[in-house]
Amino acid sequence: MQKQQAKPLVLVVEDEAALVTLLRYNLEREGFEVIEARDGEEALLLAKERRPDLVLLDWMLPLVSGIEVCRQLRRLPETRAVPVVMLTARGEEADKVRGLDSGADDYVTKPFSPGELIARLRALLRRSRPALDGDNLQYEDLMMDLIAHRVRRNGRDIHLGPTEFRLLRHLMEHQGRVFTREQLLDVVWGPDVYVEPRTVDVHIRRLRKAINDGADFDLIRTVRSAGYSLDREQ
Repeated sequence: MQKQQAKPLVLVVEDEAALVTLLRYNLEREGFEVIEARDGEEALLLAKERRPDLVLLDWMLPLVSGIEVCRQLRRLPETRAVPVVMLTARGEEADKVRGLDSGADDYVTKPFSPGELIARLRALLRRSRPALDGDNLQYEDLMMDLIAHRVRRNGRDIHLGPTEFRLLRHLMEHQGRVFTREQLLDVVWGPDVYVEPRTVDVHIRRLRKAINDGADFDLIRTVRSAGYSLDREQ
């Protein structure tokens, strides 16, 4: 069975219910996974828990403003590199500059074209995850050739079974993001295949042993009560 690439995860931070519904509809139709927050505090909590691939952030929010949310996202190690698009009714040049100065990567003024917004999000994802556009994935000294189906670490060939290869590919495509066992089962084994969640642990152990053999540090991080991530321990 052909493995489907995981959908990019977008965190939509917006307190206007009708606009959230519109954004969710258009994003999901274009192949994105959507999670949502209605205020700045919830946004920061979700961003740390799920580490989205991109944040679509309203300027005017309850509790914590969009500008302050953006600043805090840029200070957190786990979200520092996540692209942020500010979404606001403010159109003056000074406000745009302020939004970009706070760490935003792009700026979309309401009302907006859903098609243009999607195009901007895709462009940001290509820049933030360039490996997805090519035939190779890389993290630290680990390289994966998707065409030749080969994996090397620090010049050493690594031999993986088909399941470990799919598992590693998914983790390399979403570096730093933590996945639960259930999420990994759904993506790597498929939603229609019944496998015990603990099976993931077995394959993670095999993968960890293969890629870390003779290496100085472990590239797979186990997050207690959460899951696994391709993320070197600090």
